[in-house]
Amino acid sequence: MTGPSRNRHPERSGTHPARSEGYDAIVIGGGHNGLVNAAYLARSGRRVLVLEARDRVGGAAVTEEVFPGFKFSVYSYVVSLLRPEIIRDLDLPSHGLHVLPLESTVTPMLNGDYLGQWGDHDQTRRELYRHSPRDADAYDEYGRLMYHMAHAVKPILSMVPPDPTSLSPRDLLGLLRFGKHMRGLGAGKFTALHKLMTMSASDFLDEWFETDVLKATKSASGIIGTFLGPRSPGTAYVLLHHYMGELDGVFRAWGFAKGGTGSISESIASAARGFGAEIRTNAPVARVRTNGDRATGVVLENGDEISARVVVSGLDPRRTFLQLLEPKDLPADFAETIRRFKFRGSSGKVNLALSELPNFTCLPGTGAHLRGAMSISPSMDYVEHAYDDAKYGEFSRRPYMDIVIPSMIDPGMAPPGKHVMSIFVQYAPYAINGGWTDAKREAFGDTVIDTLAQFAPNIKSAILHRQVITPADIERVTGLSEGNIFQGELSLQQLFFFRPAHAWARYRTPVRGYYQCGSGTHPGGGIMGANGRLAALEILGGA
Repeated sequence: MTGPSRNRHPERSGTHPARSEGYDAIVIGGGHNGLVNAAYLARSGRRVLVLEARDRVGGAAVTEEVFPGFKFSVYSYVVSLLRPEIIRDLDLPSHGLHVLPLESTVTPMLNGDYLGQWGDHDQTRRELYRHSPRDADAYDEYGRLMYHMAHAVKPILSMVPPDPTSLSPRDLLGLLRFGKHMRGLGAGKFTALHKLMTMSASDFLDEWFETDVLKATKSASGIIGTFLGPRSPGTAYVLLHHYMGELDGVFRAWGFAKGGTGSISESIASAARGFGAEIRTNAPVARVRTNGDRATGVVLENGDEISARVVVSGLDPRRTFLQLLEPKDLPADFAETIRRFKFRGSSGKVNLALSELPNFTCLPGTGAHLRGAMSISPSMDYVEHAYDDAKYGEFSRRPYMDIVIPSMIDPGMAPPGKHVMSIFVQYAPYAINGGWTDAKREAFGDTVIDTLAQFAPNIKSAILHRQVITPADIERVTGLSEGNIFQGELSLQQLFFFRPAHAWARYRTPVRGYYQCGSGTHPGGGIMGANGRLAALEILGGA
């Protein structure tokens, strides 16, 4: 079951006969970026068709009633990166978007203590002072730096990456703007940004703090969506990427969409329909039809052919280029670059239906901590050792986990008196030794529950149902290659100019009239929507 929607028009099934007339644009994939792209194109007056393989829109941003009465954000589960300009341009609140704040993060420690970071700034400072007066004093300065770094990077999120090797006036102008922006940061901010782009999260945080549990909890934001550990170079940028969460103009504000992440997708779909876009579900695309070097439409798996002036893929780079096109359609060197693009999914999910709330020994009973996130990251060594297991092809025996209880802030997610728990887990490598068998999936689920039980001993008796999701499951259900939730790692060699390939980061492709708009493009993953918006602006500017 998807989240709440204002849609008054049922989506068309893939069994509906294809319309003979063509469209201005066909968008392949009804994930949030594909829907954003369609909404902007339709808003400009284009006749747009969205084709989604599943029976619902949203991709990995969906809400499903997995067990009777219990609704889950099955894959992605929090919202913060969704760009404010998209919320404003598409008027998403009028289409049902309502974001509820997640105002705290509590990390249980192995000695029975805890570290709490709260919505109230003074309360957080007092908590940090309890662990380290030095860290409490450094915390505000660190926060100011990250705020300035987020502001420094924010314009880049809205920038179409120029080709640094091109001599075209447009690329040269783009490089000039980029260089001017970098120069305008000043020496201090530029140095800090350089560190964030190249250092490990661990080394960067060591320059600021001494409390191990604080550094571990913050470093966890640097490993999400990567096959890297907190001591791996480049993870400091991923930390910044997640720090750029912004709700109502406040950086580092995370929230939960009322009705689950499916309600985000449904609100964007509703906006797109309001502008005149057509959305068909159960309509998997087999290939993109080409004539010479130009895309002319698509062929569905049922054999229907639909024509369009422009085709846009919201799928990841591997599927966009290597599965939807014939080898003859692509230059050999470009195809080889896409084959080398790194996915390496490393994240799993465990969704629980509970008869009662977990009782954490560090903070017994029901309290504000259960309306925020619980982070199982008690030390830097703990998180790094979790990565060690994955490096050798096994899931983490003591995993990093990010836990939220959506029913505590949105009671409609579970029956009265019951609760749902969402557990995001690192590491669960896609390329696990021996492959992901049913037995390994259940063993992974058992490990997650056993780890959680060390901090909340009542959890095993409270479980009514559980859903265990591996990267292989994510790939099978959503189509995300290797189950990578970002459609490709956020590593330095796969950012900005190089996402997904050198000279093709402007949302265009070697096939004229064929564009890309998924998270495998700049500025990367998360429920952001910037990729879909920028691709639409590129299409409209070139149309």
